[in-house]
Order: sequence, then C-alpha cells, then structure tokens
Amino acid sequence: MTQAFSLGDTVQMRKAHPCGSDTWVVTRVGADIKIKCCGCGRVVMLEREVFEKRLRKVIRHAGEEDTP
Repeated sequence: MTQAFSLGDTVQMRKAHPCGSDTWVVTRVGADIKIKCCGCGRVVMLEREVFEKRLRKVIRHAGEEDTP
C-alpha cells in the first residue's frame, strides 16, 4: 500500500536520528526518497520501499499552515 506523502512534507520516522530528532522533511521523491533531519540538517537517501517501512506518520503536508 502506498503512503500519502509528497515533496516538502514533514514526517515522523519509527526510530530517532542519533541527534535525538525523529522528524524529517521530504526533499526528493522518486524511486529513492531523500529526507532532511529537522534536528541537525543531515540529509539521508532511502529506497522508497525502505522509507515506507520506516515511516510512522505524516505530521504536516507541504503547504499547510500552522494554526495556533
């Protein structure tokens, strides 16, 4: 089943990055997915299948505003 994520989405992964953050921004979508850590800025590229397996949820879709 394909997850609903796209370029610019903020996602939560199952395991935290060594910096302590588990939130990432999707910067490239294709056969491989490139994500950037919101904590330290590290960029990681994963195969789509691996990314979908490790994805917990989409926190915020691209273009959505934060409402207080």
